[in-house]
Amino acid sequence: MTTYLVVAAFAAAYILIATERIHRVAAALWGAAAMVVLGVVDAKTAFFSEETGIDWNVVFLLLGMMVIVGVLRQTGVFEYLAIWAAKRAGGRPFAVMVMLVVITAVASALLDNVTTVLLVAPVTLLVCDRLGLNPVPFLIAEAMASNIGGTATLVGDPPNIIIASRSGLSFNDFVLNMTPIVVVLLLVFIGLCRVMFRRSFTYDAEKAEAVMELDEREAIEDRGLLLKALVILGLVLVGFVSHSALHLEPSIVALLGAGAAVAVSRLEPGEYLGEVEWSTLVFFGGLFVMVGALVEVGVVGSVGHALTEAVGDRLLLATSVVLGGSAVLSGMVDNIPYVATLAPVIQDLVGKSTDAQHQALWWALGLGADLGGNSTAVGASANVVILGIAARNGHRISFWQFTKYGLVVTSATVTLSWAYLWLRYFVLA
Repeated sequence: MTTYLVVAAFAAAYILIATERIHRVAAALWGAAAMVVLGVVDAKTAFFSEETGIDWNVVFLLLGMMVIVGVLRQTGVFEYLAIWAAKRAGGRPFAVMVMLVVITAVASALLDNVTTVLLVAPVTLLVCDRLGLNPVPFLIAEAMASNIGGTATLVGDPPNIIIASRSGLSFNDFVLNMTPIVVVLLLVFIGLCRVMFRRSFTYDAEKAEAVMELDEREAIEDRGLLLKALVILGLVLVGFVSHSALHLEPSIVALLGAGAAVAVSRLEPGEYLGEVEWSTLVFFGGLFVMVGALVEVGVVGSVGHALTEAVGDRLLLATSVVLGGSAVLSGMVDNIPYVATLAPVIQDLVGKSTDAQHQALWWALGLGADLGGNSTAVGASANVVILGIAARNGHRISFWQFTKYGLVVTSATVTLSWAYLWLRYFVLA
């Protein structure tokens, strides 16, 4: 009975988030409170459990990077990059979007995708302001590009790190198996952007000409602080890439970087804390508790075991179901606890086999979980962060406004991913 009540509470909270009858933060907190009242969640499961609790690594990674972005904003570097990007694109909206999408995707392959959108979003808002463009399509495109680009490498998206730890796959394995299809998906995604957002590419010759006459170097307000902050950011990025060798979680690296940036900046707390999206952090907390309750009562695990029994040793069918099922479920629940729960199931299916068809199950899990995050506004951390930044700057993006584009992108990218898995691992292997 408790399981049904938990599922009903989760569904109710999700409907409130999707319909926006109340603010998404209130809906997430309501859902988390319901899980406590039902007796599924207590302080231990909510705050201290790695399997069912709040993922503090995600929360503190976000907090640390938001503080670093807050320090960087004081230097004028985002204004510099905005003018530079607009000038290189000749002020043409679609060229600007392509440039920002490619930068976001490439950066997300080397960094956490949330970190990437935190750095790119301020530049986007300023570019659009200079050119008189609506920034919403650009922000949506960047969130989706970050999820696509993050699929390419082991460090690009947290689910990939979980898969690597369970499967023993290396950084090079991810590059060789995931990057080729990600390049194709990115090109297809750019084509989709041209169609989906075509009404937003209104070229204003006068504003473009005004931007072309600007000198981006004049935007830098504090060169000394900029140099120090960029050195710190560079060290943080190195820490992200080499965190496994350093035995430091990315969240610790981000917090160390934030502390160093605050120390060298000598700014007042209000100046750098003004960039922290507190409502986004609280929303994540509530969402983690709700998803953790589903894991606690065995809902996610039951789905995984049902999959195992249904597919048996039919590997193409198993790969197809894992890819499609992961894409659907990752659009509804955060893909980090989902992958953490399903990874042992995939490990059982793969066993000790190292042949290409068995390994395809791991790539199906990664592609489905990472790309499925694009399907809804709450499917991936980067999406939630983008919505928070947009709202903070007066550009509200509704759940359905994001999701109507997300479903198109997810359908196209997952279909192409299935074709890639079938061709590479079952036809040409």
